[in-house]
Amino acid sequence: MSRDARWKALLDLLVERGRLDVEEAAADLAVSAATIRRDFDQLAEQQMLVRTRGGAVVHGVSYELPLRYKTARHASEKERIAKAVAELVAPGEAVGLTGGTTTTEVARALAVRSDLTSGTPALTVVTNALNIANELAVRPQFKIVLTGGVARPQSYELVGPLADGVLSQITVDVAVLGVVAFDVTHGAAAHDEAEAAINRLLCERAERVIVAADSSKLGQRAFARICSAQAVNTLVTDMAVGADMVRRFEEVGVEVVAV
Repeated sequence: MSRDARWKALLDLLVERGRLDVEEAAADLAVSAATIRRDFDQLAEQQMLVRTRGGAVVHGVSYELPLRYKTARHASEKERIAKAVAELVAPGEAVGLTGGTTTTEVARALAVRSDLTSGTPALTVVTNALNIANELAVRPQFKIVLTGGVARPQSYELVGPLADGVLSQITVDVAVLGVVAFDVTHGAAAHDEAEAAINRLLCERAERVIVAADSSKLGQRAFARICSAQAVNTLVTDMAVGADMVRRFEEVGVEVVAV
């Protein structure tokens, strides 16, 4: 296992459990305790965790794992969700993409669609996510509009008044939201209030709003609200979503697509 893969696995375990002992982590990853101690020390230097005697704990009560260290949790589900979302976008439309692992997969699904290989433009993509803009910028048939703003290292998203200024001057046909939580009562939410504010503005500038979220995020709530459930037109999720959850979303006017 490479160091990068090991760090990703360690951070995922830490987020899941809140605390890890050296011996426990070594057994889980099938490496030596000395390797884990060294990993914990190096991750602590990057302020990715708090070192304790014999182990490590996460920072604070609510912890947001940086995008670059997120593993492909629910990877197959996210790929199916992304493909289904991409199919809801028509050639020539303007689509807004927020940051996140699932929306990054949506960008990749759009990039390989055979009917989007040409056009003037084939698609206009508005995003505040640096990684998404970087991936799509090599597609000459796509018009890429990147908002200004200050980059958040956790998510590669641009936030702040500079991003507000761009989004307030445009409209999009569809906004695709990546969320950390989506609930009928509490709506769509993010960890960070600045990200939530940009995502909210993107929703307001869109003709229709799609939430792309695997079922583990449904019925959950997070710190910063993006929009109400009623502001969302379509939820694209995976087949593990419960029938009662589907019914509750449909009762407030959200079309649920499970793939």
